[in-house]
Amino acid sequence: MEKIPVRNLTTPPEKTNFSLNFSIRTVQDLLLGENLIQQLHRHDFCHILVLQKGAGFHEIDFKGYEIKDNTVFFLRPGQAHRLELNAKSTGYMIQFTTGFYSSDDKTSQTSLTKISQQNYYGLKEATFQKVLFVLTYIFQEYHDQHENYIEIIKANLRIFFLELMREQNNNPTDNTNLYAQERLDEFRTLLETHIRTHKSIAAYGEMLHLTSYQLNNITKTLVNKKASELITEAIILESKRYLLATSNQVNQIADYMGYEDVSYFIRFFRKHTGFSPETFRKNFK
Repeated sequence: MEKIPVRNLTTPPEKTNFSLNFSIRTVQDLLLGENLIQQLHRHDFCHILVLQKGAGFHEIDFKGYEIKDNTVFFLRPGQAHRLELNAKSTGYMIQFTTGFYSSDDKTSQTSLTKISQQNYYGLKEATFQKVLFVLTYIFQEYHDQHENYIEIIKANLRIFFLELMREQNNNPTDNTNLYAQERLDEFRTLLETHIRTHKSIAAYGEMLHLTSYQLNNITKTLVNKKASELITEAIILESKRYLLATSNQVNQIADYMGYEDVSYFIRFFRKHTGFSPETFRKNFK
């Protein structure tokens, strides 16, 4: 079974002893004056692309974005994406494992979980300049490695994340909605991890310590979809990833996704996409 190419977190050569599970580099250093074209792949870490100046195209889980100035792209571990970036683009690329930012501070963890659910941020000039200032500080600390630099990097990451949260939260949220949003974010995270082996509302409800009714109520209230619809979307998304990023046969992908009956998998895929798996692969690869 061929897997989707997964990129692991690596640090620059001059940082061989850098054990933070974190890196930041300029986009200019990444490009070295040449256009960048990356084929579909995924990461096992959080990947953030912050572009002060940018042109090109970014596709994240089959949703396309035209790259513009003052934008931020946030990819969760496991998401599939491909990137075309113009040689004259500028900004920062940040990569870190989820363990690097783990914290006993619930607010910090909540902010990371919340902003990671949104892949694209188009910022106003004033907001972007504040973000750029914070990232420049992080970049300097990363390279200087003065006393307490790890704590300083984490503290400034939190400021960066809170700025992105402001873009999501223009309206105050009451405690009930905040609780529901946290459960929804946890549900989506669980879907990415367990969708191959768990496909029932009851299974996810048990993981979240919720009844099926409670989970359905949360998803209907916040995104106007049943929990079963989000499960179906996750199945289709992971199937699409493997159809486009690998050369595996449909029966192999069906088996990988937990379907012993390949005919059922094909019917299921066609019902929810309008294409058979093979037709989807031919039309979109």
